[in-house]
This record gives sequence, structure tokens and C-alpha cells, in this order.
Amino acid sequence: MEAYAVVETGGKQYRVSTGDTLSVEKLDAEAGDKIELSSVLAVSDGKKLTIGTPTVEDAKVTSTVVEQTRGPKVVSFKKKRRKGYSRKKGHRQSLTVLKVESIQ
Repeated sequence: MEAYAVVETGGKQYRVSTGDTLSVEKLDAEAGDKIELSSVLAVSDGKKLTIGTPTVEDAKVTSTVVEQTRGPKVVSFKKKRRKGYSRKKGHRQSLTVLKVESIQ
């Protein structure tokens, strides 16, 4: 087994390993910046799993911002037949792409 961690950011939880690339809710950082994710819910070194209550003390995941991007367009369409009612609304979520450097 390889080392991994479960981190929480943007109200979502992600299972990450060293070298992984993940897209998270937009973080306030520029491309190339280092970010420490300190809300670590669980850490495994490959043999032993440590689960936090609710977070693991002194655990952090260091990552680098690759880019700021936007997700795919999601279209919300509502219609009521024979009533002349239709609404179309689009949304694109702002995302930050992170590359995980290390888990401590």
C-alpha cells in the first residue's frame, strides 16, 4: 500500500497521494504558489491508518497550484408543457488545479 491522506477543502473530501493532481473549489492563490491543506481527516503511511477526531493533529498536505481554471458548463433547463414556461440557466464553476507534493 502507498501512503495517502483524506483532506477536506471547499466542503468536499478528497483522497490524495503524493504526485496526484486534483481540481478543487477555487482557492485564493496564483499559479506556482505552495498551499498547505491542514484539514486532514485521515492519514495512512501504507501500513497504519490514523483517523482524526475530526482532524489529525499536526498532519498537513503540501501542494502546488498548477492553474486556475473553470469546470464544464452545466445547463439547468426547466419547462412546463402547454404553459409557455421555460427557463434556461448556465453555470461554470471556478476551480483550482493542485498537484500534491508531500504528505506529513
